[in-house]
Amino acid sequence: MDSRHSGVVRFTHWVNTLCFFALLVTGVEIIISHPRFYWGEEGNALMPSLFDIPIPASRGGVKTGYDYVLPDQNGWSRYLHFQTGWLMVFTGGVYFIHGLVKRHFQRNLMPTGSVVQSIREHLRFQRPAEADLRTYNTLQRVSYLGVLFVLVPAMIWTGLAMSPGFTAAFPFLVDALGGFQSARTIHFFVTLALVMFMVIHVVMVWVSGFRARMRLMTLGGNE
Repeated sequence: MDSRHSGVVRFTHWVNTLCFFALLVTGVEIIISHPRFYWGEEGNALMPSLFDIPIPASRGGVKTGYDYVLPDQNGWSRYLHFQTGWLMVFTGGVYFIHGLVKRHFQRNLMPTGSVVQSIREHLRFQRPAEADLRTYNTLQRVSYLGVLFVLVPAMIWTGLAMSPGFTAAFPFLVDALGGFQSARTIHFFVTLALVMFMVIHVVMVWVSGFRARMRLMTLGGNE
């Protein structure tokens, strides 16, 4: 691969990083308004839930076992969550088109070695050689492809399936998932998977050479 990330990759990486954190914060606020999850089309405070998150709610009508409610931030959080989601879809689309045109996915992300060996290298937490900073090992390639082509599409799909406007025009978006509440529950678990990826990603960047990795992802390097 090239010894630097292209300008498009670097720009979309940092925009989507900011978007992800904004979506995470606003998503937590939305969950706090009703920290109960269901399966199917219907779900409300009077119905048995699939599972609950053991935190107080920000709405008094949602019984959580606590004798107080948190401040309700549901209004602005939903608005920002929606707007940020579309920004992330746009920048993600730019990245995807760029990756296809420049063959970024084929050249830089297609697995070329042993996943097991890559896992062993990660578990030893060994700092890679300078040349290795400019490429991805097999485990990284598989992880990035899983995020780009499985988790992110699932996040977009389940997000759209919770939008009344989209489901009115395209009801199959929610029907294929089993209903509105099913989409919300899947959305939650996909978020957990992305958070786990982010944490592991940051830890490995730190272990493998934080300054060098950050320099390559912000300023690039020599060809």
